[in-house]
Amino acid sequence: MAGALAYLFIPAIVFLVLEPFNKRAFVRFHAFQSIFYCVAWIAVDIGLAIIGHIPFLGWAILFLWPLVTLVLFVILLVLALKAYQGQKFKLPVIGDIAAQQAGA
Repeated sequence: MAGALAYLFIPAIVFLVLEPFNKRAFVRFHAFQSIFYCVAWIAVDIGLAIIGHIPFLGWAILFLWPLVTLVLFVILLVLALKAYQGQKFKLPVIGDIAAQQAGA
C-alpha cells in the first residue's frame, strides 16, 4: 500500500524520510520513481508551454496539451496500481535511475 501511496508525490517524500518505510527497498524504489516521474511531468509541461508560445505551433499545443496530460495521468495510475499489486514496474529511463537511487 505504501508503494502505491508514494505516487501521490508528497507521501513519496515522507516515505523517504520516515523510519519504517525508508528501510524497505520496494517503497524506496516507488518513492524515487514517483519523484522522478513528477519532475519529468513538470519538464514536459514546461516544454509544451514554451512550444505553445511559438506562433504557428501554439494552436497545435492547445489541442495536444490535454491529450499529453491525460496520457501522463493514466501512466501514473498504472504505476500506482502495479505498486499496489506488489509489482516492481519500471519505466524505461526513470525506473533505472530510481532503482539505482533506492539501492534495489
